[in-house]
Amino acid sequence: MSMRFNEIGQQLRAFRLESGLRAEEIAARLGVSRAALYRYEKGEVIKLDTIKRLAELLKISPLSLLGIGIEYYNRPVGYFERLRQLEESADQILEIFGPLCYLTTSDAFDLALAESFEELADRAGADRAALRSQAEQVLGILAARKRLYALRRPNIICMVTVGSVQRLLEEGVAGGLPVSDRIRRIGRQVAATEVENMAALMEAEPMGLQFGLLSGTEPTSLFKVLRGRERVSLAINPFRPETAPGTQTGVAMITAADDAVAAHQRIAEATWRDALKGPAGAARLRQIAEAAIVV
Repeated sequence: MSMRFNEIGQQLRAFRLESGLRAEEIAARLGVSRAALYRYEKGEVIKLDTIKRLAELLKISPLSLLGIGIEYYNRPVGYFERLRQLEESADQILEIFGPLCYLTTSDAFDLALAESFEELADRAGADRAALRSQAEQVLGILAARKRLYALRRPNIICMVTVGSVQRLLEEGVAGGLPVSDRIRRIGRQVAATEVENMAALMEAEPMGLQFGLLSGTEPTSLFKVLRGRERVSLAINPFRPETAPGTQTGVAMITAADDAVAAHQRIAEATWRDALKGPAGAARLRQIAEAAIVV
């Protein structure tokens, strides 16, 4: 097996962020400079012995760093960084996610997230600085993903559920976080705007971007299939962008195993056939939004 050092470096960066350890700490334990560690992350040749030691430090399997095993992420920051890397080479993204496709949301969505995270950090007492740092990392990675999408414009097929859209409108952006009434009101306003934006995109059906609305039984798992010229990856995700940055409430998984990708692709294709699309889907979204305003 030939070693793809660029891919190893990308995964090393994602797992480093996942671990919560600073680059200086990892470099010191390895007995190398921080600059050397960053060079590894950029794809410089790395010895197998160093990979084994890194895996031990990061508490993962060496196979995960080599891109052979399944990758597991307990924190949003590591998972979002890995998604950013996969999106960098993806030509098509097929997702059952909801209630929104993050890459197509507006700047207002990110500003609402930032305000929610800031307020969360202010209430964290002694953990304020750490939580603020984690929030900055997450917001920076999310912003980088949007910039990359704007440059590359991969094809996206995104399916959202009626239930998830209803919850978004009721709770607002960052609805699961303990925020003030003021931030909650902003979150609801932004949520309504984002749903209308999604309806407009669904109605316009722009090239390379398709939305589907699922009105039946909600999927039991949320996932994305990212297709590039050299790699197809499956990402199974418990983390929405508004997940609290320091949370460890789920386990995200990424794999390139053919059988796993094929099984989820079949589910996505079957689900897409039954989804409301185009003007019909847009009209249903607006009905949901209007009902939420009345309530």
